[in-house]
Amino acid sequence: MPADETPPERGGPGQEPLWREALGECLRRLRTERGEILVETARRAGVSPQYLSEMERGIKEPSSEMIAAVAGALDVTLADLTLAVTTTLLGAPAGAPAGPTAYALAA
Repeated sequence: MPADETPPERGGPGQEPLWREALGECLRRLRTERGEILVETARRAGVSPQYLSEMERGIKEPSSEMIAAVAGALDVTLADLTLAVTTTLLGAPAGAPAGPTAYALAA
């Protein structure tokens, strides 16, 4: 790609979203379902509100420690969060039973 071109947007038609984008969507959904503002969740997780915002927007590629801290602040396990992200990536509605593909991913 020439230096003056910008990379194509991810997650558009025909493109899979990145893991960090799906993770961010799940984190934001969990936080808003709890009726919390960003600052509350960030404080409990021990991260800055700016960092959590960047995680939710899919900008940051957080470490497993950061993901675990935010999951804990949202009272979900890493396994439950991973399943929610996987479900998002598979395009199934949240809370839908996992099909054979999801079982293969979890095995």
